[in-house]
Amino acid sequence: MQSAGLPPIDRGLRDQDPPRAARSRLEADRLAVDATSQELPYIPGSIIVKFKSGATAGALAAATRQVAGDTVDRSRWADFDIVAIPDATDPEEAAAILRARPDVEYAQPRYRNYAMSRPNDPLYANQWNFPAIDMERAWDIQPGATAAIIVAVLDSGVAYRSGTFRYNSRFPFRLVQGGPTYPALGIVDVPFAAAPELGTSGSTRFVAPYDFIWDDDAPVDLDSHGTHVTGTIGQLTNNGLGVAGMAYNVRIMPVKIIQSLWDEIFSSPNEGTDDIVARGIRYAADNGAKVINLSIGRSEGGAAPAVADAMRYAVGRGVFVAVAAGNTRSTGNQPNRLAQSAPDINGMVAVGAVGRTLDAAYYSTSGPFVELAAPGGDQRAGGTSAGILQQTLDLDVLETYERAVSQFGPPRADSFAYYYFQGTSMATPHVAGFAALLMQQGVTSPAAVEAAMKAFATDKGTAGRDDLFGFGLINPRATLRGLGLAR
Repeated sequence: MQSAGLPPIDRGLRDQDPPRAARSRLEADRLAVDATSQELPYIPGSIIVKFKSGATAGALAAATRQVAGDTVDRSRWADFDIVAIPDATDPEEAAAILRARPDVEYAQPRYRNYAMSRPNDPLYANQWNFPAIDMERAWDIQPGATAAIIVAVLDSGVAYRSGTFRYNSRFPFRLVQGGPTYPALGIVDVPFAAAPELGTSGSTRFVAPYDFIWDDDAPVDLDSHGTHVTGTIGQLTNNGLGVAGMAYNVRIMPVKIIQSLWDEIFSSPNEGTDDIVARGIRYAADNGAKVINLSIGRSEGGAAPAVADAMRYAVGRGVFVAVAAGNTRSTGNQPNRLAQSAPDINGMVAVGAVGRTLDAAYYSTSGPFVELAAPGGDQRAGGTSAGILQQTLDLDVLETYERAVSQFGPPRADSFAYYYFQGTSMATPHVAGFAALLMQQGVTSPAAVEAAMKAFATDKGTAGRDDLFGFGLINPRATLRGLGLAR
């Protein structure tokens, strides 16, 4: 990686672009890889296991033999082990076998997690989402928090630095089963730049970056999702440029835990599995984060005890956690497994989405785990501009795999534009930013932050708590005033 890089390119507002369907990984086979394994909700060949305190080495060995495994690997920022099993063994069956052992606390497959958005700033007038939750008057009370608050964005990375990274595209691939084959690009140099509306490259605004997908300290964004999410939390505001953010003075901790299409094309060593997500949460908690934003998740597979334990760990260290509820209401309403622990963890909140009309967005997953709602956009009801507007990577030069095969080439990550995205991914950073404002005002306990948000939320839908809106739509102004902080 070369640190030097060209200045970022700003290609303006993309309000005429039609809404884009989100894709956070290859949807079908990469030619040199078993297509079946790519479509599974988990990674074959290993499982996550947490042994009970006091379990002996003999017990570990016996458990491993029971599933024909041969390796127990304890990674950093983990209180669990990765147990290797034969590739042909069903990880869910192996996990069930180990869960039956008295010396095992939990066992689960290494389920894959994905970004939960559906792509589609002076531009503040285009940000309907902030007036919808009375943010102008909330900023009168608490103007954007300060650098004392660190918000960790656990996502696809963040456009936070400039430089050129060298990658190797080794294999031809297909985007969809039966679709055209895109060639391997070989060694390519990809230019990166810091998003102008987040801060300059090398800025002290960015704290303790880490990439769990590539196992290094450079969590650059090859997807656009993480950068867009970060904008809603902390986009530079009152600078006469672009758009605004909720808590525009906080510091940002970029933590990459989601594998994008390009990361996969370049053969990153890790995917966004539950163990990676859990390690990312623990890393953020151990490195000074006060708020964690998780606009990610999965609707396939079973529970996520490793992630739930990591969330409890973070909350125990004084970190508030916001998690997307999911985007499946119109396609079966399967819950985001990472969000299901919300009712059991005081200080962790699962967030549903509303559109411009403040009705529940058509895609926003409902269920007993949904605790709050926030603007996430609904382009089905209001067109492109009914999404959430933020600056992110220019998709025209990033997603070259959307072109004809003859025009396919290396991506650029140094060009930016303002896009409307929708999803509970876009709703969640409103809650994370809101939490930062409350913490700046002295409400530092994660459980107290959650309780305050719920107590002053605007009731929506069925009277009282319901499965679509939870306790209601967040109301930052009413919450700050209700806590005796009005001015």
